[in-house]
Amino acid sequence: MPNLSSSFTLKNLELKNRTVMPPMCQYSVEAKDGIPNDWHYVHYVSRAVGGTGLIIMEMTDIEPDGRITDFDLGLWSDEHIPAFKRIINEVHKYGAKIGIQIAHAGRKAEDAAVPVGPSDIPVSPEGKKPRALTTEEVKAMVVKYKEAAVRAIEAGVDTIELHGAHGYLIHQFHSPAINNRSDEYGRDYAKFGVEVIQAVKSVMPDDMPLIFRISAIEYMENGYDLEHSLEVAKRYKEAGVDLFHVSSGGEGPPPGARKPGNYPGYQIPFARAYKQALDVPVIAVGMLDDPKLAEATVANEDADLIGVARGMLRDPYWATHAIHAVSGDVSAPRQYSRAY
Repeated sequence: MPNLSSSFTLKNLELKNRTVMPPMCQYSVEAKDGIPNDWHYVHYVSRAVGGTGLIIMEMTDIEPDGRITDFDLGLWSDEHIPAFKRIINEVHKYGAKIGIQIAHAGRKAEDAAVPVGPSDIPVSPEGKKPRALTTEEVKAMVVKYKEAAVRAIEAGVDTIELHGAHGYLIHQFHSPAINNRSDEYGRDYAKFGVEVIQAVKSVMPDDMPLIFRISAIEYMENGYDLEHSLEVAKRYKEAGVDLFHVSSGGEGPPPGARKPGNYPGYQIPFARAYKQALDVPVIAVGMLDDPKLAEATVANEDADLIGVARGMLRDPYWATHAIHAVSGDVSAPRQYSRAY
């Protein structure tokens, strides 16, 4: 029976336990150049020291206007690679594996003079009106995802995650309420995501797994449901996704009749549905910082990996503390072993 301290292997990705630090924007690139700095170095390395199995670095954007804010990370230039490599090399010293979430904010790019997206529909009535990308620009955007993946691999990542959740660009394309295009990328909601996946896979080593973060449902009025996202996800799996990181919502407007949960484990049913329908490993996320709930989610095989976001912001050593709490096991660095 798997548990929180069990190892996990997917292709060449070998994790020492089932804990994942999900991507969480730090908005800390004070130079506004997209390059990670000492804050990011300490932030990620401390979670590796804290026992986390897999760290997924925060949303890292494929072009300057693809950032949520100008304080976000980027991988649009080779100049970014050394700073990422410095973090990745140090994380590896503590037995953790690390990936990067590659993304574009689309219409949610707050600091872009004119955001872009599949359509000209703003996030909210008072928000900036985005410019709809031309068909040629959409195809060029696919190449930018590919080029960012090449840089991530050069920096030494163990895996790559594509951000197709929370209302960012790929999500915008597969959302019928946001994508009102009349071209091929509007007639087929999954086409853009499929092309990005295929492009990124074309430059990844064959034994490196690709993770895809997806919102299982939307909460806005007339938002899509689980059936729609699973149909899209089936296409994404066929295109090359190896593991789904299952979240929900984030598309932008206030929720409609369907309200997001606000209780521990409220997204576990979505992770379970993906695991069962697609027969792929999944990361569950969403208020799972109670070690017993995290353990039960893995032991009941509702999910393969447990993403803990805010809990790891509060406690860099959450993974070590959680595993110790449920099993008595500990794999703390030798310097800290006397505390256990």
